[in-house]
Amino acid sequence: MKALVLAVLSTLAFSACASDPRTSDAERLALYRANAGAPVDNFQYFGRLDGWTPLGNTALTVWTKPSTAYLLELGGTCQDLDFANAITVTNQMGRVYSRFDKVIVLGRGANQIPCWIKEIRPIDVKALKAAEQEKRQAQTAEREKTS
Repeated sequence: MKALVLAVLSTLAFSACASDPRTSDAERLALYRANAGAPVDNFQYFGRLDGWTPLGNTALTVWTKPSTAYLLELGGTCQDLDFANAITVTNQMGRVYSRFDKVIVLGRGANQIPCWIKEIRPIDVKALKAAEQEKRQAQTAEREKTS
C-alpha cells in the first residue's frame, strides 16, 4: 500500500513539474527579441536603472523608465546573471554604448567579472506587455482545458 501511495505521489509531483506554466529563459529571450527594434549604438539613462530582467546568461533587459527598456545582448556568457541581486553598467555618466560598456553582476558571491555589451536594441514595451498577456492567457486556457 505504501508503495502505491508513493508511486501516485511521485506521478503527481512529476506531472506538476511538466505542466509548470513558467516560461524558460530561452522562451522569454525569444519573446523579448521579437519585440525589440533594430540595434542602436547607445541609450541614455538618468542616474540609475529603473530595473532589469535576466534572460539567461547571455542577455538581459534594462529598464530606464517604466515604459522604456533595452535588450542587451552580451558578448559571451555572464556568470551569475540569473541569480544576481543587482547589476550595474560600467558607464555611470548617463549613456551606455554597445561594444564599449559592460554589465557587472553584483551581489553576495558574485564574481563581478564584467560582461561586454555586444548589442543594444530598444524594446517596444507596449507590444511586449501585450505578447506576455497573450501568452499568459494561452497558458491559462491550456491548463483549464487539461483539468
